[in-house]
Amino acid sequence: MTITQLQYVLAVAEHKNFTLAAEKSFVTQPTLSMQIQKLEDELDILIFDRSKKPIQLTQVGEKIVDQARNIVNESHRIKDIVDQEKGFIGGEYRLGIIPTIMPTLLPLFLKNFVKKYPKINLKVEERNTETIIEMLEDGYLDAAIAATPLEHPHIRERALYYEPFVAYIPDSHRLSGKAEIDVEDLDLDDILLLEDGHCFREGVINLCSSKGDYTEHQFQLASGSFETMLKLADDGMGMTLLPYMHTLDIQKEQQNKLRYFKEPQPAREVSIIYHKSELKMHITEALKETISGVVRGAIAFQNVKIISPLSK
Repeated sequence: MTITQLQYVLAVAEHKNFTLAAEKSFVTQPTLSMQIQKLEDELDILIFDRSKKPIQLTQVGEKIVDQARNIVNESHRIKDIVDQEKGFIGGEYRLGIIPTIMPTLLPLFLKNFVKKYPKINLKVEERNTETIIEMLEDGYLDAAIAATPLEHPHIRERALYYEPFVAYIPDSHRLSGKAEIDVEDLDLDDILLLEDGHCFREGVINLCSSKGDYTEHQFQLASGSFETMLKLADDGMGMTLLPYMHTLDIQKEQQNKLRYFKEPQPAREVSIIYHKSELKMHITEALKETISGVVRGAIAFQNVKIISPLSK
């Protein structure tokens, strides 16, 4: 049994196809198939049910894949130890970012990070929180940036910053005359929300439902982007809430429609998260330091108090 054989098993388990797994593993399909066959012969079991399309794991194969993932991850730790001993910060690093953070945070730190650590091959993927957790557990991501707390037993969280909610209120809205607003002013009946699957949507619902007036049937409109919600608000369809950093890039004529909350401002915690196995921690630490530095330099809300926990 070899680490390479286990890596091939994981590739087939992921792609459910020997040809595609071989392509992703940069070997020929006969080589990959032969190595997996040798492992199955050695163990005297079948890992994959090849009669099904797509290929499926057998019952014992599922257990083997779980253990193989642990073994391969631990083998990577040896390289981590050597890299840290040599002071080398490089190699492939896969980072996930949720959609409501990606457009505003990535431009702040990406150029600085790539310039400071040119030997890191950074691969960034936009994923929702649920998918990020699955990919971290399965080893397909090294770390991610998401709204927290997640309170997941296998995921570590380290806060990067706290980002306040800001209201976008059109001139025709009942709250447009207020210089500042309070959570008690909010009414979910006239708040435009992101569509299901976005953690920011759940944060807004939790914020408003603390008043005890939330029922699912109240919502008739949902959008997949903040830009769409701003247009709907300007058309008189209601108000919306934005993360603070999204307000920095909105059009000048829209700025006067922003309303900030009275202290303590509601906010979401944004963290870098990673698997408890803590692989590639030297790169994760470098990333955290870079992001914290640029955020401190770009925005000034580090001491905002969170008044309610936000769902993910």
